[in-house]
Amino acid sequence: MLSLTNIKIVLIETSHTGNMGSAARAMKTMGLTQLCLVNPIIKPDSQSISLAAGASDIIKNAQIVNSMEEAIAECEMVIGTSARSRHLQWPHLESYQCGEKIVAELQQGHKVALVFGRERVGLTNEELQKCHYHVSIPANPEYSSLNLAMSVQVLCYEIRRTIIQFNQQPQQINEANDYPKDMDIERFYQHLQQTLINTGFINVNHPGQIMGRLRRLFTRARIEQQELNILRGILTSVDKQQKN
Repeated sequence: MLSLTNIKIVLIETSHTGNMGSAARAMKTMGLTQLCLVNPIIKPDSQSISLAAGASDIIKNAQIVNSMEEAIAECEMVIGTSARSRHLQWPHLESYQCGEKIVAELQQGHKVALVFGRERVGLTNEELQKCHYHVSIPANPEYSSLNLAMSVQVLCYEIRRTIIQFNQQPQQINEANDYPKDMDIERFYQHLQQTLINTGFINVNHPGQIMGRLRRLFTRARIEQQELNILRGILTSVDKQQKN
């Protein structure tokens, strides 16, 4: 049985508490319960409880953290929502593929974060680079405006629809891959950046462009825990040579 508690809906710097309540209601109708609020402009209040309707328990139990890094630290898969094309292309999912990808992760017992950005500007490029995939909703190109709760509803529906299909099919046991948690990946990127600075490969004042492309490379490869350990070992070996 797939555990829906392994799916975390993350809202970044939400400015309207009513959107928190509406998002919670959208989640509960689809069976999701784990809500995380990252640095909300206003903490949940009576309006969020009111618009949550029968989902006030999700609002009351929501995790509130100060950063996206803290919200996704324990997750093996992170998917960020993005409505617009970015200069640096990233692995992309359509909304239905998002449901399929998440269910595949749940089969392996992994924790997944589905991240939504600010009401006006969405997620920053830096935040999107912390995601394994970007997902968009194929709305009417002549009027593609979806508010936060609508976006949460659509993607939560895709997850539920895929889970229903999964439960109706004969169950197969898939070999689980041991993927690192996000916090371990971030430690690797910090180590990689410092080593590349020490060797003179990147400029200490302008590491962003190269590190962004390296993030995309390793994200696309989806490295496993053992592979990450090898890469950290290589960096440690380089560091030792630099000190000699």
